[in-house]
Amino acid sequence: MAATLGPSGWWQRWRRRLSAWNGSRMLLLLLLLGSGQGPRQVGAGQTFEYLKREHSLSKPYQGVGTGSSSLWNLMGNAMVMTQYIRLTPDMQSKQGALWNRVPCFLRDWELQVHFRIHGQGKKNLHGDGLAIWYTKDRMQPGPVFGNMDKFVGLGVFVDTYPNEEKQQEAQKRRYSPGVQRVFPYISAMVNNGSLSYDHERDGRPTELGGCTAIVRNLHYDTFLVIRYVKRHLTIMMDIDGKHEWRDCIEVPGVRLPRGYYFGTSSITGDLSDNHDVISLKLFELTVERTPEEEKLHRDVFLPSVDNMKLPEGCVVHTEAEGRMQ
Repeated sequence: MAATLGPSGWWQRWRRRLSAWNGSRMLLLLLLLGSGQGPRQVGAGQTFEYLKREHSLSKPYQGVGTGSSSLWNLMGNAMVMTQYIRLTPDMQSKQGALWNRVPCFLRDWELQVHFRIHGQGKKNLHGDGLAIWYTKDRMQPGPVFGNMDKFVGLGVFVDTYPNEEKQQEAQKRRYSPGVQRVFPYISAMVNNGSLSYDHERDGRPTELGGCTAIVRNLHYDTFLVIRYVKRHLTIMMDIDGKHEWRDCIEVPGVRLPRGYYFGTSSITGDLSDNHDVISLKLFELTVERTPEEEKLHRDVFLPSVDNMKLPEGCVVHTEAEGRMQ
């Protein structure tokens, strides 16, 4: 027969349990605080399942490099630092990129981007910004924030220089009320390979939506979240130091194929900035679907947006399509 515990023994045992429980909670809290994930908001019927490490990146940046065993590849002037990955330094005519080597086959996901844009340039004398990608092709340098033009997939742009505004000023023309955009500016674009990004107009003709995002030279963390659930694209930001998500873009009816790659890139020209990525964290979202929704949300093979007709273009299929690059 087991010995019974007296009052003092019962209390010691309970205190050890309480201490262990509080210790676990404290450890969890410290992990969350140290992860730099920013605030998180979950909609009805959605729960985070777990972090997808093969599509995520955080300090100390293990698995980043040019080798065949690396999960993330660097391109151009991008370099790994101890506290961040610098896509471009605050120097003219630089471009760099960071690409995940593993294609993503998730149906519903959320990508949290912890980034920083800073430099010596004064107002309107800095550029050009960075982009976050979910595209069919990877490691393809080009003019669109350091990535190829006429891409296939999704691009989200943090644009820090108003090209269109400066051209309008040079031509002594003014914007009509409600048309002018305040920069830095976040916008999104879905492309099936037929559209070119219009630099002179800062992507205005092809943007799905956008919002002002004052993100340069801040002394606190800045975050961007891209959520794709049930063909619904939502982009939010936490750039005010309040640890709260703020809505930026919401577009229903976005159809993105599975098996594309995540990446981020940046470019500088005559103007420059430091464009730093601190972490990229991808979460798989578990979402309940009705039988009707299962039929509606079947896999697609080319990006598109409901109620927005994309021109029919010739999409070049590479030899490496459909397998890991």
